[in-house]
Amino acid sequence: MMSDQTNKHQSKDPLHGLTLKTIVTQLVEKYGWEELGRHIDIKCFKSNPSINSSLKFLRKTPWARSKVEQLYINMQWWNKTQQ
Repeated sequence: MMSDQTNKHQSKDPLHGLTLKTIVTQLVEKYGWEELGRHIDIKCFKSNPSINSSLKFLRKTPWARSKVEQLYINMQWWNKTQQ
């Protein structure tokens, strides 16, 4: 019974089952590095950006990761409202 409640809760999480790599990759595909750097002002998006360097920074920096995750959620919401 407890696992049913846990599954219901997890399924409502828009990031459930996504890796940070998937999130960053999709954001880069949607916005490109330059615009991503304008949305979230962090050096790893602006100076010689790469997926790997961004992942390394974001895994060590909770505030930046939170901004990336929120931008991803907003992007998903926007995509759903445009359909």
